[in-house]
Amino acid sequence: MNSERTRLAALYGGLLVMAGVLLLAIVYLLVSEGVYAGIVTAVAPAVPASRLDAATAAPALPTTDWARTAVLEPGQVAVAQKVGTVAGDAALSQLLTVSGVSLAVYSALSVALAWWMAGRVLRPVGVITARARRLSGSNLHERLALKAPPGELKELADTFDGMLDRIQELVAARQRFAANAAHELRTPLAVQRAAAEIGLADDPPPEKVAWIRDKLIDTAASSERLIEGLLLLAVSDEGLRRRERVALDETTAAVADALAAEARERSITVEVTARPVTVEGDAVLLDHLVHNLVANALRHNHPGGTVRVRVGPEGLEVANTGPVVDPATVPLLFEPFRRARARRHAPGEGAGLGLSIVASVARAHGGVAGASANPGGGLTARVTLPTGPPRTCPPGPPVSGGRRSGPGTPS
Repeated sequence: MNSERTRLAALYGGLLVMAGVLLLAIVYLLVSEGVYAGIVTAVAPAVPASRLDAATAAPALPTTDWARTAVLEPGQVAVAQKVGTVAGDAALSQLLTVSGVSLAVYSALSVALAWWMAGRVLRPVGVITARARRLSGSNLHERLALKAPPGELKELADTFDGMLDRIQELVAARQRFAANAAHELRTPLAVQRAAAEIGLADDPPPEKVAWIRDKLIDTAASSERLIEGLLLLAVSDEGLRRRERVALDETTAAVADALAAEARERSITVEVTARPVTVEGDAVLLDHLVHNLVANALRHNHPGGTVRVRVGPEGLEVANTGPVVDPATVPLLFEPFRRARARRHAPGEGAGLGLSIVASVARAHGGVAGASANPGGGLTARVTLPTGPPRTCPPGPPVSGGRRSGPGTPS
């Protein structure tokens, strides 16, 4: 039995044969119990009383209701019992013969029916297996689309189609990531080469050499930030190698203080409201998560704008003012190298990995990252993380809160 069809056919056929044997056994027992008494009751009145041997011992009369009301001679009953014994044995023998032949035919039909039924039941499994063998990177768009009544196999086929949808989406995302990464890495190299070949040609003056040097340094720094972002994204995608208790509210306050100078330069007000929250995870990755959210809120803003940061048991929320964002493009911002606006190649411009790193770090901690466009402009990013037991804060001022304006100091 090397196939599931053979095993199912043996199981179904065996059950049907066992049911047939049990049915025939019950019929035989029921018939054998009443066949003799029935024959005696039917034959006894037809036996002439005058021809009976008077010396015949008088047996006990049948105990049936009909025998109690009939007037029978003892000799009639004796002859009827002898006839009933012979006739009953012959009837039971015939019953066994017919039952055996019927059982043999029934068993053959049962096995054939079980084989056909097993093949029909397993047909969708064969379709799924054949389609899975043909799958490759060039035909991931194909689906089973099994047309069958609701049931376990229909659910299996639909689940298989859903898995193919997820695989196709993942493969497409990886292909886009590879293409975008190649483009992002090629751009600074092209800038460096052009600066070296064109800018340094024909013995340029010192001021031009200094400008080219600054350009090359900025380009190298941009490439370094891109590579660091790619490495961080790869590390967070691998999951957490260690876990420790991290005070998310303290991490958020530290990030706000670190970005205070940039907030002052951009004339942006940062408001931080934090309640004590503890998260089980990696402190470095969580610091990058908070830093990317707050830094994006500062850099995709306008002078005089506001960034509101809230931390609590429900998670982390960062809302900022800024240009109006199309709600349809918001989910795409969590993909690598996706930007709300076209790239301008300006100094200090990010690589487009900020929110993708946020989403990856959130997944690594068992959380979810999302965002929504604000009606007046800007985004509201939310990260929900599994929190640990509540932390007892010592008496005194809160860890962070209130309004941080300009350089990030309370106003």
